[in-house]
Amino acid sequence: MYPITKNIYIPKILVPVLRTHDQTSALNAATAIAGDENVLLTGFIYVPENQSLSTAALEARKLRQTLKQLYKVKRSDRWAQVHVSHNLWKELTDTVQREGIDLLTLEYPGHFEGLGISVADALAQAPCHIALVNQHIGAEIKNILLPIRGGPHANLSLRIALSIYNSSRAKISSLHLFPSNTTKAQDASFKGVDYVLKNLPEIERAEIVTDEPLNVIAENAKEYDLLIMGTSARAESEAPALGQVAETLIGNSQKGVLLVKTKLAYDVNPASEEASQNTISVLVDKWFAENTFHADEFADLKYLLSLKEKQGVTISLALPALNEEETVGKVIRTVKNALMTRVPLLDEIVLIDSNSTDKTRKIAEKLGVPVHIHQKTLAKHGARKGKGEALWKSLYCTKGDIIIWIDTDIVNIHPRFIYGLIGPLLLQPKVDFVKGFYRRPLKVGDKMQAGSGGRVTELTARPLLNLFYPELSGMIQPLSGEYGGRRSALERLPFFSGYGVEIGLLIDMLDQFGLQSIAQVDLQERVHHNQPLEALGKMSFAIIQAVIHKLERKYGRNILENVNKTMKMIRYEQERFFLDIEEIAEKERPPMVEIPEYLSRNH
Repeated sequence: MYPITKNIYIPKILVPVLRTHDQTSALNAATAIAGDENVLLTGFIYVPENQSLSTAALEARKLRQTLKQLYKVKRSDRWAQVHVSHNLWKELTDTVQREGIDLLTLEYPGHFEGLGISVADALAQAPCHIALVNQHIGAEIKNILLPIRGGPHANLSLRIALSIYNSSRAKISSLHLFPSNTTKAQDASFKGVDYVLKNLPEIERAEIVTDEPLNVIAENAKEYDLLIMGTSARAESEAPALGQVAETLIGNSQKGVLLVKTKLAYDVNPASEEASQNTISVLVDKWFAENTFHADEFADLKYLLSLKEKQGVTISLALPALNEEETVGKVIRTVKNALMTRVPLLDEIVLIDSNSTDKTRKIAEKLGVPVHIHQKTLAKHGARKGKGEALWKSLYCTKGDIIIWIDTDIVNIHPRFIYGLIGPLLLQPKVDFVKGFYRRPLKVGDKMQAGSGGRVTELTARPLLNLFYPELSGMIQPLSGEYGGRRSALERLPFFSGYGVEIGLLIDMLDQFGLQSIAQVDLQERVHHNQPLEALGKMSFAIIQAVIHKLERKYGRNILENVNKTMKMIRYEQERFFLDIEEIAEKERPPMVEIPEYLSRNH
């Protein structure tokens, strides 16, 4: 359903193979970045315009043999392709497009001479990202120097360095140089990169004030196997070039040098803050690859139980409910049988009821599940409407070190909805909070429409997160009702009482514990009762309020007045339209550790 790849940085690389040039260094670089299986070697032979292409038949045969030797194992003919042409750069560009190449790796200057194109023209006509390498990149890379300031190539430089780290655990050291007349705070182009580097513990950081960047980089590079940096950052209107520093380093260094040039044209000042903002995608992509799981990974319940017992933790399942008599019984029976009777992964199941008027509570009690009415829990602190209120009070009603929440309206309930959320918390000590995601088929009449759910997510939540909290842009379903976390983290977070609870918890987890503390799990498919459009409008209104409230706290200024917290609902009745005002004020509960009754009970 959701294609997830662990190869997030540079999925596919092309190394052109020429009989007139040794491309060992380019091949070493490409293999270090993407691994053998993701490197495509393709032969290219130039024939002058006044000669027939057929004259290169013998040379093409020899080049195919060279390709097979480079691959070391015999593969299909596709892996031994040789192109003969009067215009090699066009042939190469066509190959890049046809094969879906992400990065073209070229040795400097040999590949350019063999392909019959200048460096400037190649950069200007780049069919994809380009990496230029010198002839000193070995088969083993132990340490990398990453001079990085910002600009359009910072993103690609980081991706390549992290990709090499993933395959070889090479040490990465970043180097930020800024001139003596500029402080770090004034260096706008480094602002976005600085934020990303703070969240990448794999990279050691150094900062140097200098007006001679070439000498400083060259001197520092002597201690490393590989230097990775961008070519000169130019506005779209200017001709691309290596830049004096980069050209000198790749031409003179006796250590490996890799220069990157992103495919995208750049039409803003390369030294501006805007030029560095796309670097955030490196952080999000890294998180997505490392912290996105599938429930099937955790289907071995006995193994999960052994981890639980070894860690000495207890696990609670809290079920928020409001008039769910049709589904609550099946949910409890399914979960209790699989995760308490057969394998005691759960220590307790409790129902947090929001004063249901149907048989929801009676069904739960008959099945041996303790029931708490959230309006009567912590009564001294009042009672508010909303699911968020029930979740907040469930911290008080449960005992587990890990707390899992799932909705009780799931029609296709399966134990994976719970063990899928528990898995990352038991296997990954750094993870404090786990969200589920799934296909959400929408029931229209008697028919199911696959993939039609999640409308509030796509139209409200995701745009808001991309605008104001881009680190969370990799969350597939930030509003899903199936999630959980460690009590030690959850008890320190405020809870919105209504629809804003999910997005509020995500934002606060990010702010207080960092992106790596959050994970997401594919729970496959979830069938439930969908809400009418008017209800979704109210939900969106509350979610927008929640995000603005977080922004107000972050920037220390008020944006919304109380008058803005009423929603004008458009009604139609007896052939007339009219307005109906409804208050949807998203209020927030304080962290549970600030509640005296909770402290006396749980600490």
